[in-house]
Amino acid sequence: MRRVDKAARISAQLEALYPDVPIPLVHSDSFTFLVAVVLSAQTTDKKVNEVTPVLFRRAPGPTEMVALGIDVIREIIREIGLAPQKAKALDGLSRQLLERHGGEVPRTFEALEALSGVGHKTASVVMSQAFGWPAFPVDTHIHRLAARWGLSDGGSVGRTERDLKKVFPRERWNRLHLQIIFFGREHCHALYHELADCSICSWASTKKRIELERRVNKNRRSRPRAE
Repeated sequence: MRRVDKAARISAQLEALYPDVPIPLVHSDSFTFLVAVVLSAQTTDKKVNEVTPVLFRRAPGPTEMVALGIDVIREIIREIGLAPQKAKALDGLSRQLLERHGGEVPRTFEALEALSGVGHKTASVVMSQAFGWPAFPVDTHIHRLAARWGLSDGGSVGRTERDLKKVFPRERWNRLHLQIIFFGREHCHALYHELADCSICSWASTKKRIELERRVNKNRRSRPRAE
């Protein structure tokens, strides 16, 4: 099956399974969304949503965030992974928003990626979900599933993003980004996932891939537990 045909079938399945795809990070505007996305790196959305209510009450905008200072920000988000680095990034990007953009979140990839703590994936998430610009941010779930489904060779995140943009219609990118993430979290886990039993992997993955992951899972289960 050609990749583009496979992608069309996957798209239809995901649309039927997730006709409504809420943005999992709680926010009220583009600034709070940017902050939440920066905080979400290597941390679950659930954990981010647990700490941001306090943070956003005290710092709903960049002026208030700068006023808090790095130490206070770090204390508020201390339960989140990489809290010291993220506190410094939030202080830095807030200062940059005030100095360069009049306190507003910029609407270009170039300007977003120039902010502290903001890389290409974060910029893509903000552009797509906050501003509606077609983008295909690739997180760990999307990177894993694209390889499992044979839509990309999994060589790099950048390669996966380029491959997915080739096979999915541009107007579907923003919804698919969220749909694939939800599917990965709920149905297509990284470990001990039986591809042959999965509603998409069972037909989209090659027999070689299914057998490979079956052997890997078998080896993991057979390893002796550390005392």
